[in-house]
Amino acid sequence: MKAYFANGLFSQADFDFNAKLVAQLRTAFPELTIYLPQENAAINDKQAYADSKMIAQADTDELTSSQLVIAILDGITIDAGVASEIGVAYAKHIPIVGLYTDSRQQGATNSKKLAALQTIAENQFHYVNLYTTGLIKLNGDITNNFADLTSSIRKYLS
Repeated sequence: MKAYFANGLFSQADFDFNAKLVAQLRTAFPELTIYLPQENAAINDKQAYADSKMIAQADTDELTSSQLVIAILDGITIDAGVASEIGVAYAKHIPIVGLYTDSRQQGATNSKKLAALQTIAENQFHYVNLYTTGLIKLNGDITNNFADLTSSIRKYLS
């Protein structure tokens, strides 16, 4: 089985996170071939040149030949490329497993945090675009930790 790993890759933090998480997933699932776009030097060597059509074609080919998409939902907003990849996967009926680790999702029963929602600019929680997360939930799962991520992936490997 082949999986497409979707996350931003332009900051050193994202690049390193992607490499670390994909290495862990490759160890946990040796039967799973994971395409990590940052490893594709033909389109992502930033010292070289690849135009928008080259990037779109290469990543879409990899995405549509996959049987699973693993999408990272963290960040100020979902990365624009990741949101596009989620849309393509949904349209092609490719299951999607999202990983959303933002710590601001904690405390959902804290009465002070809930009350703060009534005060302008005091939202204690993080917002994730509901359309994009809805596409995932209609065709997959959203998890918030590595153990649940691996359980969800395992479900799709069966």
